[in-house]
Amino acid sequence: MNQILLIIDAQQELIDGNQKVKPVFNKELLVRNINKVIEKARDTDVPVVFIRDLDVAEGKGDGFQIHNEINVPTEAKFFDKAATNSFYGTGLLEYLKSQHVKHLVIMGCETQHCIDSAVRTATISGFDVTLVGDGHSTVGNDVLSAEQIIKHHNATLHGHYNVDHFSIVRNSEEDLFSPTHDSYR
Repeated sequence: MNQILLIIDAQQELIDGNQKVKPVFNKELLVRNINKVIEKARDTDVPVVFIRDLDVAEGKGDGFQIHNEINVPTEAKFFDKAATNSFYGTGLLEYLKSQHVKHLVIMGCETQHCIDSAVRTATISGFDVTLVGDGHSTVGNDVLSAEQIIKHHNATLHGHYNVDHFSIVRNSEEDLFSPTHDSYR
């Protein structure tokens, strides 16, 4: 099965925060789990794609780059986005279709924005999705803590479907590149 590891907005300033925004929840665990899944992707010859948000650090400098503790494969592909949705205006969908991808493993930031929109858009675009439940994070808001948002999205997106394709949530220690979607159909 053709599949891709899609890591969204795992950028230095977004993960570590800045003068205006605090770091994401459990940032050390997030970085560790991203590295763990990148290693699994390498071991199974699954390509890695990074999405970078042009709003982070005004789209330039070290703050815009992938977090310096993430082990970025030299052959990784990058797409930069101006919108919340990783598929909007980036060429990502065309790339995935050209590679005959059927399954996306998704990780990154921020849970209720870019992660949520990517998972939902992927399912309506013809892909099964595995969201790494311990591989996405956020800073929270005035209504819900970051931990509550993450738990809510893991519960909501597990089993989210659009007739033919859907998402499941699995943790980083699982065999993410052996999708289990067919056992649910």
